[in-house]
Amino acid sequence: MSMSLRETLQLTVAALMHATGDSQSELAGALGLTQTQVSRRQAGRTAWTLDDCDGLAAHFGLPVLDLLAGPTRACELLSAARRRAPRGTARAARIGRASRSHEGAGR
Repeated sequence: MSMSLRETLQLTVAALMHATGDSQSELAGALGLTQTQVSRRQAGRTAWTLDDCDGLAAHFGLPVLDLLAGPTRACELLSAARRRAPRGTARAARIGRASRSHEGAGR
């Protein structure tokens, strides 16, 4: 059984939010919505509008048709600059910077 476009868009937005680390509040701000409105759309209680689709595509830097093609396609096209660092990477980078700054401290 295939998913409806509404369900596909909900999954795509969830996957893109996960890939970018965007919260519902951040996404809402970018779209001119409230966090509650984004939550309702993601829960399926309210439908994403065509204007929302244009805003989502612009926010994630994707062509709107690729946004509607599903989570796999949308995430494949997400630019590296929009992806969040894998877990542990940011912490490892901070630790690396901290240890390098302490290397010269005793000189």
